[in-house]
Amino acid sequence: MAQSTKRTILTLTGALLITTALSACGSSSDDSKESSQTPATTDTSTTASTDSNSERYAEPVTLKLLIDNQTSTEGIKAVADEIEKRYNIKTEFDLRPGSGEGDNLVKTKLATGEMDDLSFYNSGSLFKALQPEKYFVDLTNEPFMQNVMDSFLPTVSVDGKVYAAPSGASQAGAWLYNKKVYADLGLSVPKTWDELKANNEKIKAAGKTAVIGSYKDSWTSQLIVLADYANVQADAPTFAEDFTNNKAKFADTPAALRSFQKLSEMTPYMNKDYLSTTYDQALKMLVDGTGAQYPMLTFALSNIFATYPDAIDNIGVFAQPADSADKTALTVWMPAAISIYKDGKNVEAAKKWLNFFASPEGMALQATKAKPEGPYVIKGATLPDDAYAGVKEMMPYFDNGNNAPALEFLSPLKGPNLPQLTVEVGSGMKSAEDNAKAYDKDVEKQAKQLGIQGW
Repeated sequence: MAQSTKRTILTLTGALLITTALSACGSSSDDSKESSQTPATTDTSTTASTDSNSERYAEPVTLKLLIDNQTSTEGIKAVADEIEKRYNIKTEFDLRPGSGEGDNLVKTKLATGEMDDLSFYNSGSLFKALQPEKYFVDLTNEPFMQNVMDSFLPTVSVDGKVYAAPSGASQAGAWLYNKKVYADLGLSVPKTWDELKANNEKIKAAGKTAVIGSYKDSWTSQLIVLADYANVQADAPTFAEDFTNNKAKFADTPAALRSFQKLSEMTPYMNKDYLSTTYDQALKMLVDGTGAQYPMLTFALSNIFATYPDAIDNIGVFAQPADSADKTALTVWMPAAISIYKDGKNVEAAKKWLNFFASPEGMALQATKAKPEGPYVIKGATLPDDAYAGVKEMMPYFDNGNNAPALEFLSPLKGPNLPQLTVEVGSGMKSAEDNAKAYDKDVEKQAKQLGIQGW
């Protein structure tokens, strides 16, 4: 999932933003329409108790799950295996390609009536571009949706109706930090932007890099701007809607402009070779302590664990601070969506499948095969004991509700030139104000290409 998420942040930057890795599709088959069987019970309830044998099908039912070929399926398979044991519902994984090819295939499957029973796809604006109200089952009143946290629902809703459940754990745009460096220098996790800058000064004075820059991989330059969105929303609650409808701009909304200004303010604290440093080199700097902090998506925790397993517990996570502590919130990259094709012949079995999947027990089974890179968005789902220490530090932002989806989950607009513009701001080549205006122009061009009303 980490690889596809990194690519998502890289490719969700233009009119071709609709063509991301998780929004693709695979081959069609009539097999999924021939597996409908009569349940052992005459109960036709649309939901199932997760441990009720009375809901078990007498004959096996096979559901096809359409999923991209770049997502790790081990955790999902663990849940699917348990569903088969309990309900006699088998899951056939239908792997599809990524990028533009896959996106076009997904839309073709929907248009031709050949969509699989279950579909794994991006949540947020990409999901809404599929017209879910036309193709997927309305899950709004399904009892299992009561398990889903409110923060996820807007990313899979159209006109107040919900069309998908979460596929697993979230991720966040946040600051990774070396806890040993913090301890050695007597630092505390900053709650305000000024406190972060004060920490930077102490780290710099100790001869270490305070803020790791890895602009050789230009997509990484966006993180300070993107990770600030929860703080933007705290100051401007309607910004996402107004931004989409051409009623608000980054340059003329103080809270949004502040995101670019924060990026500009970090230039003096970055490593001297930030323009030639790669993402992988940045992770090494963070792990060995030559760099103390790295603004990044938390999928990086899995990358660190894979390469430096002994160091993973020394890497912490904190939300990008707001200017005041009471508005500091965590910006969340929501998990992908799993939806049910409404014209499939196994809708009731698919609901039973999703009822178990989107439960605390389902999330716990996933965790046996796939460490979460952020908190779950299922109520009652707890992190495993061996969860990354950094993920555990994210939990308070969920427990107290101080989190919000990233802007790209709430708006279809993300200008294609953002990485270039943030490199220029982060390196001091252009001012925050100038490139906020440039980004607004970039977004305007994209909005017109997409045919969004109001532009």
